[in-house]
Amino acid sequence: MSPRILFSASEAKWHEYEGHLRHNLAAAGITAELSPDLGPPEEVDYVVYAPDSDVQDFTPFTRLKAVLSLWAGVEDVVGNTTLRVPLTRMVDSGLTEGMVEYVAGHVLRHHLNIDHALAHQSGDWVRHVPPLARHRHVTVLGLGVLGAACAQALAELGFVVAGWSRTPRDVEGVTCLSGPEGLEQALARAEILVLLLPLTPGTDSLLNAAHLDQLPSGAVVINPGRGPLIDDEALLAALDRGDLGHATLDVFRTEPLPPEHPFWAHPKVTVTPHIASETRAETASEVIVENIRRCEARLPLLHLVDRDLGY
Repeated sequence: MSPRILFSASEAKWHEYEGHLRHNLAAAGITAELSPDLGPPEEVDYVVYAPDSDVQDFTPFTRLKAVLSLWAGVEDVVGNTTLRVPLTRMVDSGLTEGMVEYVAGHVLRHHLNIDHALAHQSGDWVRHVPPLARHRHVTVLGLGVLGAACAQALAELGFVVAGWSRTPRDVEGVTCLSGPEGLEQALARAEILVLLLPLTPGTDSLLNAAHLDQLPSGAVVINPGRGPLIDDEALLAALDRGDLGHATLDVFRTEPLPPEHPFWAHPKVTVTPHIASETRAETASEVIVENIRRCEARLPLLHLVDRDLGY
């Protein structure tokens, strides 16, 4: 029997993904029914899923084999008690490449103090010579697919890179730390701190006042991960005291970031509108179809979510 695939996302996403999904299904030799409206849920085998879609109760999907998320973040899905089949998160090559480019670009921006140069274009010859990368310590919190890729890219640029994760990891060229003691060490050495942790009950407001106090004086925070990883008030207070040098933020507790939010006007905050890493339909469709192929062949799925950890 041909698998039946429900595309549960916005109409705009359907138009963006349909052609790529059909192309990749055909290339994989999979004959399937694909539609945003397949009729009775008990006849659906797979749900290609956006967590903000209309499907929130999976109980009627009695034949369901897997839910394939279009999003990298699945924190809004893992707690759904009606979902009792494998859940995969989106990790595709385009998403990873975009994140690496964003992180590397902003780490270099702060390392080279480019903002200082841009602010001194008045004709005064103000020299500021940055240290070499091998003298700059960068810490990446989160060593999943995106965090590990960014940490390795920074190490290849010559930075002294440490990475932290809840459980031990091994990333070539990176000093890997874990657990509560490892977090203290990771923060204490972070001249530039990059946040790439998933959002879980254990990471919500992880960068609070106590942890901000553990950073070196003048440290820079870059957050392209999840907005709620940061205690906003504590971050602003640290910036106002001069304990932190700058914060470059791409994700926020409320998006779009309200115009009246103090981040917009703060001289030590750079706001970017959630652009660090975008899922591309062309490459994301390849990942989705590969997981359908694997499931049909009874092979392990890619990027399977651990329900207890949320990633």
